[in-house]
Amino acid sequence: MADARKILTLNAISARGLARLPEHYTVGGDIADPDGILVRSANMHDMDIPASVKAIARAGAGTNNIPVKKLSERGVPVFNAPGANANAVKELVIAGMLMGARNIVPAIKFVEALSGTDEEMHKATEAGKKAFAGSELPGRTLGVIGLGAIGSYVAEAAIKLGMHVVGFDPAITVDAAWRLPSQVKRAENAEDVLRMADFVTLHVPLVDATRNLVNAQRIAVMRPSAVLLNFAREGVVDNAAVVEALDAGKLHAYICDFPANALKGHARVVALPHLGASTEEAEENCAVMVAEQLADYLENGNILNSVNFPNVAMARESNFRLGIANANVPNMVGQISAVLAAAGLNIHNMVNKSKGDMAYTLVDVDSAVPEAIVAQLAAIAGVLAVRYLPA
Repeated sequence: MADARKILTLNAISARGLARLPEHYTVGGDIADPDGILVRSANMHDMDIPASVKAIARAGAGTNNIPVKKLSERGVPVFNAPGANANAVKELVIAGMLMGARNIVPAIKFVEALSGTDEEMHKATEAGKKAFAGSELPGRTLGVIGLGAIGSYVAEAAIKLGMHVVGFDPAITVDAAWRLPSQVKRAENAEDVLRMADFVTLHVPLVDATRNLVNAQRIAVMRPSAVLLNFAREGVVDNAAVVEALDAGKLHAYICDFPANALKGHARVVALPHLGASTEEAEENCAVMVAEQLADYLENGNILNSVNFPNVAMARESNFRLGIANANVPNMVGQISAVLAAAGLNIHNMVNKSKGDMAYTLVDVDSAVPEAIVAQLAAIAGVLAVRYLPA
C-alpha cells in the first residue's frame, strides 16, 4: 500500500488541482510535518519550513516568494507551472495594448468627470474626444522581451492582429524556439527591440540580470509614441525612469500589473491589481499541473518543471527505487554505484542529470534496499537528500 502523504496548502488551491492528488493523501492548511507544500502567493522566506518537507510546488510561474536557494541546499525541489497561465496573461497583454493604443482609460476618466445636462455632456464629449484619438494595431510593431510560453503566445496573437513582431530572449530554450511563430524577427539585444517597437511587452523572470531591465538609458532609445507593457514582475522596470519619460513626452504610456506610489494617479499610467493570472481557468491549470508534478515526485521520484532541479523521469522497471539529490560534482554516480554494488544490490536502471550546481539521480535496483544502505548513501560527501521509494 502506498504511503500516506501529507500536503500543506498555504493558499486556496483549486479543487480541480487538489483532485489530482492521490486519494490517500491528507491535504489542508493546518498540516503538521507535511511531505509537500502547495503554495500560490504566500511569502515563504520567513517561514520555518519543516524538515519533513520533500518538495514545494508553486501554482504559478514565478517563485520569488519561495527561498529556492535554501531549499536547494536541503535537496528539496521547487516545482512551478510554466505556461499554465500563459493564455490568461496573453489576453491581458492584448487588452493592455488596446488600452494604450486607444487611450481608453484616460477617456473613461474624462467621461466620468463630465457634468451638466445630457446636451451639455454631448457637447463636451465632441469637444474633448480629440484629445483621446489613438491608433490601430495592424501594421504596428510589437517588441517582445522574453520568448517563453507567454511571450510566444503574445507574439502569435499579435501576428494574427496584423502586427509585426520583433523579439529577444538570451536564454531561449529549444522548446520555446519551436513554439515561436516563424514571422517573429529575432533581435540581437533588448536595445534593438526597444528601438524598433511601437509597443514593448516584457515576459522575463525577476533575477539580478533583469532587475531594472528597462531603465532610463534604455527608455531613451524608445520611440516617444511607444507604449510599454509590464505583466512580468514589478522590479524589471524602473518606475522613476518611466515617470520621468512620460512627463518629458519621451514615452506615450505605461501599462502594468503592479501598482506603486510612484505611478499612482499619473495620467499616462494604467496600473492593474496583479490580474495577469487571475482567471478561473489559469488557477485551475496551474493547480492541476503542480499537483500532478508533486505527486509524481513523492511517489516515483520523477521531476518535471522544477526551477532548481533538472528534469529527470524514468519509467519504473523495478519495485525498488532510490532518488538522490546531490551537488553537481565529479564521481558522484561512481560513488553511488560503488555503495550499491558493495551491498550486493544490482542496478536495473539509472538516470543522472544536472542543472547548474544541482544534480539528481534515479536508480532502480532489483531487490529491497536496507535502511543502513540508504544512510550510507546519504553520508556520501555532496549528497543532499536520499529518498527510498518502494512501489
